[in-house]
Amino acid sequence: MTIVRTRTPSGEAIVILPEAEFERLRDLAEDTLDARAVDASEARLQAGAEELMDEADLDALRAAPSSLTFWRERRGMAASALAQAAAIEPERLAAIERGERMPDAALNVQLAKILGVDAEDLAPEPAGA
Repeated sequence: MTIVRTRTPSGEAIVILPEAEFERLRDLAEDTLDARAVDASEARLQAGAEELMDEADLDALRAAPSSLTFWRERRGMAASALAQAAAIEPERLAAIERGERMPDAALNVQLAKILGVDAEDLAPEPAGA
């Protein structure tokens, strides 16, 4: 394999190598990044910072009136308890769970924190998804 070391007109050191070798090195770098991502995810799972969902969980999420309802029920929390913890009226929470009202960003973050999920996990599904 031929590798050429040279400099650009501005003096930057560069290496010229066969394309197949470049592709091999790029694939190795991607594999390393993937392995690090898997390790980080496994560490978050072991620490309890993330949880896995199986197919039944995903079916339940899809069937729930809202992702907020799904996560509240998954946490074993009554709607009245969540409303109290979030310092909102139970009727407002019920309207949010039914999709009749949207929480503002601050309330969404607060609800997510109470339920131990990311705020994105409470976002409604786009129509037709």
